[in-house]
Amino acid sequence: MNETVVRSLSARRKAIILVSCCLSLLIVSMDATIVNVAIPNIRGDLHASPSQMQWVIDIYTLVLASLLLLAGATADRFGRRRVFQLGLTVFALGSLLCSLAPNIETLIAARFLQAVGGSMMNPVAMSIITQVFTGRVERARAIGVWGGVVGLSMALGPIVGGALIEFVDWRAVFWINLPICALAIALTAIFVPESKSATMRDVDPVGQGLGMAFLFGIVFVLIEGPGIGWGDVRTIGVLAAAVAAFIAFVFYESRRHDPFIDLRFFRSIPFASATMIAVCAFAAWGAFLFMMSLYLQDERGFSALHTGLIYLPVALGALIFSPLSGRMVGRFGSRPSLLTAGVLITAASLMLTRLTATTPVWQLLVVFAVFGVGFSVVNAPVTTAAVSGMPTDRAGAASAIASTSRQVGVSLGVALCGSIAGSALLATGVDFAEAARPLWFVFIGLGVTIFVLGFYATSGRALRSADRLAPLVAADVA
Repeated sequence: MNETVVRSLSARRKAIILVSCCLSLLIVSMDATIVNVAIPNIRGDLHASPSQMQWVIDIYTLVLASLLLLAGATADRFGRRRVFQLGLTVFALGSLLCSLAPNIETLIAARFLQAVGGSMMNPVAMSIITQVFTGRVERARAIGVWGGVVGLSMALGPIVGGALIEFVDWRAVFWINLPICALAIALTAIFVPESKSATMRDVDPVGQGLGMAFLFGIVFVLIEGPGIGWGDVRTIGVLAAAVAAFIAFVFYESRRHDPFIDLRFFRSIPFASATMIAVCAFAAWGAFLFMMSLYLQDERGFSALHTGLIYLPVALGALIFSPLSGRMVGRFGSRPSLLTAGVLITAASLMLTRLTATTPVWQLLVVFAVFGVGFSVVNAPVTTAAVSGMPTDRAGAASAIASTSRQVGVSLGVALCGSIAGSALLATGVDFAEAARPLWFVFIGLGVTIFVLGFYATSGRALRSADRLAPLVAADVA
């Protein structure tokens, strides 16, 4: 998209482009909370095992994590509008197949396809926004709207999902994607100009494949290990293959001129810490959504709609505190927000260890509110810390890795549910609160880790490490 084309775009057309991009974010973000609310109904209707329930969530986040970086590079090479429309079409097809799934295996396969489409939407949409909104003020406003849609999707997801499940069927949580995708495809075709990158990044299929093998292997072991046995030859074999893939990934990427992930980024303490903080926060988030949906509906007997309403404090936390955290980071730096996130996630986890089958609803609302605020304030400082000290040309790649680490975190969090609290996932007369307690103690460790890394990542030593890295990666760009 050249400068002449951008200057010729009217304010109205730019607004429509922003709407079409935000529609993709709405459905991808909303999908996470909606599907979690639907998990108990899916289990009952399709007779899913505990590990299969975890795969319904994790296959989606794993594929997103694996393909986000590739999708961005592909869009730069072949055209952002083309890849964005393809992503919307594949996501819609995957959603349709999810809604028609006759068994749990088909649903998991359809979720895989849905995630392939999803990976082509959000990073490409953000790239389109940065190409269209070139002025500093208008770009800031557009990105502010983009961030607000994340909060809106989190607010709408549980409530809309709960209502659809309550009054229609769990399959309706996938139907809602179809008209939104159709509208976004039409708006994109009419209003979004095509654009490509002037400089093409090489595609790195070897690095991509090794990274996927490592992630899928680790998650497979965590999910399937409790069922097939930790000492089973299959568990040990997959774990060994995952470790080998990781070693090969590090060896290969460190020697490649244009790697899938530039490992030198991890020499920056703010970047490495931001990546780890994102994994910890989103692991707690993914496990929290998954486990509390089962607790509220199976253990407590609440309806899907009632469950969605109990999730409301989390959503309100996102709507109010996500933008507030962004302003705090702009004014005071990343440290206050990161420390706040660590403290609140730890506090909510401590409260979860006191959970019983008869915990009053008002106490649940307090836990959800504290956890929601803690989680909501972590996003802005993670992104800021990740790009701290990076040259402008490399900030996008650093931010994309931070986004990928969020999806990896969700995948690991849901996988840990079966490994640490497996009996809580059984649809039998197990005391859910008691069985889930070890997981909440892991959450406490994650919260403390976020606090410690939040302090360390913003120290003088950390900032100096980022300053030392910048000339190294800038030299390559030059």
